[in-house]
Amino acid sequence: MKRFITFQCLIVFLILFISACGVKPANDSLVKGQDQGQKSTRSEQKKMVVALVMKTLTNPFFVEMEKGARKAETELGIQLQVRTGAKETSIEQQIQIVEELILQKVDAIVIAPGSSTELVKVLKKAQDAGIKIVNIDNRLDKDECLKEGLKDIPFISVKNDEGAYLSVKELCKLQKGEREAIILEGIREAGNAKLRKEGAEKAFIEDPEIRIVASETANWKIDEAYEVSKVLFQKFPRTSLVFCANDMMALGVVQYLKENNRKDVRVAGFDNLEDAQKEINNGWMQATIDQQADAQGYKGVEAAVQLVKGIKVESELYVPMKVINKDTLSK
Repeated sequence: MKRFITFQCLIVFLILFISACGVKPANDSLVKGQDQGQKSTRSEQKKMVVALVMKTLTNPFFVEMEKGARKAETELGIQLQVRTGAKETSIEQQIQIVEELILQKVDAIVIAPGSSTELVKVLKKAQDAGIKIVNIDNRLDKDECLKEGLKDIPFISVKNDEGAYLSVKELCKLQKGEREAIILEGIREAGNAKLRKEGAEKAFIEDPEIRIVASETANWKIDEAYEVSKVLFQKFPRTSLVFCANDMMALGVVQYLKENNRKDVRVAGFDNLEDAQKEINNGWMQATIDQQADAQGYKGVEAAVQLVKGIKVESELYVPMKVINKDTLSK
């Protein structure tokens, strides 16, 4: 009996000794391998995150830009975050959005900046954090980028000065004699606003019978353009030509003209919004420019994905523009 008890104790001791020495089940490596495989699969399934930061969604132009970006999201198999400010002048809000995206550690940021200068510093911070940056629509200021050390940023847009030039040429044709013209600018710190003003001025100046009597900003806004129009037409009642650096401002001018029955005034815009097309067909506008916002959104996301993958992209890519008038809309 004592021998049996002693034998049992010996067995218990051996079991405890083996456990203490860390002997593992024969299939432990298989289980561990399965776990590693699951982790690897989860890692492989994690999608690249690209953020599209725009000025606002109150302007239909940026709604179209998002559509193009969403198409790229589907076709390229990435996760797209779309972030915007409340208004096109919400620069501080855009800065805060970029700060948040840095904390989120997104892979890339595609940005249509509200200001060509004020976003540079925070975008440099994002670049230093390893986030790829693509600039679309409104170009970041080259001197400010150089000052802050922000470099190698691809730019995708249209040639804004050429677009404005074509819009004004369409506005001025079929008219003769001395005429007075007004330019409504976008946000004056924005690069695209500056270029559109330059292109419009060039086209007006080429006609010696046209005199530019005023060039004022309405900050891309329809309501502000309406109020500016009130002031300018009271001051310059003989004005017969108005170029607006975007269609939202053109629609504000048209609203004023309708209320005052000024069918003698010709208006041209930029963006090819659906409401602008309606006013062209109704005779209240003569032209606008289709800068293919959806293509800019798509190409911006596509470039961001390539950068994250280590693929070199072009430093500049310009999307073709189209002059839109009553004839093109009827085709």
